[in-house]
Amino acid sequence: MIGANPFRYNECSGKSFIPSGPAVTLALLVFLLSLGSPFAGPRSAQGGSKAPAADQADQYEGKREEMVASQLAGRGIEDKEVLGAMAKVPRHLFVSEDLRRMAYGDFPLPIGHGQTISQPYIVAFMTEVIRPAPGQRVLEIGTGSGYQAAVLAELVAEVYTIEIVPELAQSAGNRLQQLGYANVKTREGDGYYGWAEAGPFDAIVVTAAVEFIPPPLLQQLKEGGLMIIPVGSPFHVQHLMLVNKEKGDRITTRKLMPVRFVPFRRAE
Repeated sequence: MIGANPFRYNECSGKSFIPSGPAVTLALLVFLLSLGSPFAGPRSAQGGSKAPAADQADQYEGKREEMVASQLAGRGIEDKEVLGAMAKVPRHLFVSEDLRRMAYGDFPLPIGHGQTISQPYIVAFMTEVIRPAPGQRVLEIGTGSGYQAAVLAELVAEVYTIEIVPELAQSAGNRLQQLGYANVKTREGDGYYGWAEAGPFDAIVVTAAVEFIPPPLLQQLKEGGLMIIPVGSPFHVQHLMLVNKEKGDRITTRKLMPVRFVPFRRAE
């Protein structure tokens, strides 16, 4: 699992991190231009998948394997199930066609509406740290493209995911359905309030930065459950926090690493 010294990962970030170097100059340009624009087969109750017929000859398989080896296993991600899920989910199908050749790079990419798909390392890190297991029910706040939900769906029984941007909620829901992720349920709405009628949850993953942890999410976390959430002011360095709901509803938190995520959006 995650190494004993989480701060060794402090060169990474979340959704709004833009790395430097010639390999990503084009990605940055595309990101700035795109902000304003707009495999899975049937799942069992325990997660797992079968690649759809349309993706049988996957030209990106080698890129995924390289991503897992260099960006994930090479940087401390150890959970074999998480690595397997990251190797299976076709990240290139969660970005626009013009960005697919960059889909397996170690950086976020724009998905429109001022939002991004997190870099692969962050997705794997956040997934590993909540200790996903078959039979679990997980809540995600901030569906975005649906990529994080798809990774979770490979590992747990049920994923509930909420997205506040209507266009993203619809497109992610359609994409996940088309890819066969029958164990993912999507909803458009304000993630601050969670999804009470579907709870309580074994784990919660929040993919946008908050200034404080929403109380409804704490209430919907099972005793013994874990939440991973970026906490801090918008457009400044935040910290990924691991929240543990212990016996008697005692809440403990631990800083894992500095990150920079897009801000948590609320309904107007």
